[in-house]
Amino acid sequence: MIPVPDSFRAQPRWSWDEAGRAWLQELPRAVAEQCRLWDLELDGAPMHGSNALVVPVRRHEDPLALRLAPPGDDVHRLVQDLRLWEGRGTVALEDSDLARRAVLLERLDGGVSLDDVPLVEAVEVLAGLVRRLAVPVPADADVPSTREEAQDLAEGFPTGWERTGRPIPRRLAERVVRHAALLAQRDPGDGAADGDLHFGQVLAGTREPWLVVDPVLLRGDPEYDLGRILWSRFDEIEDEAATARLFERFVEISGVPADRARSWVVTRAGSYLIWGLQHGLTDDPPKCVRLLEIFA
Repeated sequence: MIPVPDSFRAQPRWSWDEAGRAWLQELPRAVAEQCRLWDLELDGAPMHGSNALVVPVRRHEDPLALRLAPPGDDVHRLVQDLRLWEGRGTVALEDSDLARRAVLLERLDGGVSLDDVPLVEAVEVLAGLVRRLAVPVPADADVPSTREEAQDLAEGFPTGWERTGRPIPRRLAERVVRHAALLAQRDPGDGAADGDLHFGQVLAGTREPWLVVDPVLLRGDPEYDLGRILWSRFDEIEDEAATARLFERFVEISGVPADRARSWVVTRAGSYLIWGLQHGLTDDPPKCVRLLEIFA
């Protein structure tokens, strides 16, 4: 049976997740059973993120990836989202077994992500993917919207700002609320957006050069996560002018309205600032503050 990487066993989540620890102990047998059910052959060492284990496999010579997730992982959501996109900018879904929290995916190169690409080029790739991912979401689909996210922040930011010791001046805090309220008032439309888009979530592929893994489907503004794109590698950006150039390049390629994109940078940076401080982060909150100073 395939060994579970020590680095996966050492993930912090298992310290409080009793059901997850039990699942982890049974994981080698679960991999073997899923391979039997789907007629798969092991084809390399397993990989992982913070939650799921991904095992390179083959079926009839086709290279694929078997993903198994612990109890509590929303595999149903992942399958729903991948079915909507049908491989348009995302990894392709080959099969799913919701009861076993297993999915079979197109195999990508887990060792090469946009984190490995020069920053400007990586932002250009993400902007192109944002445009491709903006496919129509059926009106009856139970999908959260970017407008709801903005409304939640507009209502909750003042309290979060107070509880975290007023980490930014009042004038900036008021601008965060103003930008979020503007986004909450407008109709975001029925296009799709990825609510977890960043460099590490885009891997090198064979069918296409770059594809998104583990997307989170939202209904609304495709530029929702531009703030995350900017803060994720903020240390590589030389100065305010370089930040503005990256923003403008993203807007140009993605085709989104610049004023709306600006509001999303402010809204997401404000949201992550409060979340990060509440969870003890030290590196990212200053990046969020700097983005607010530039864009708010």
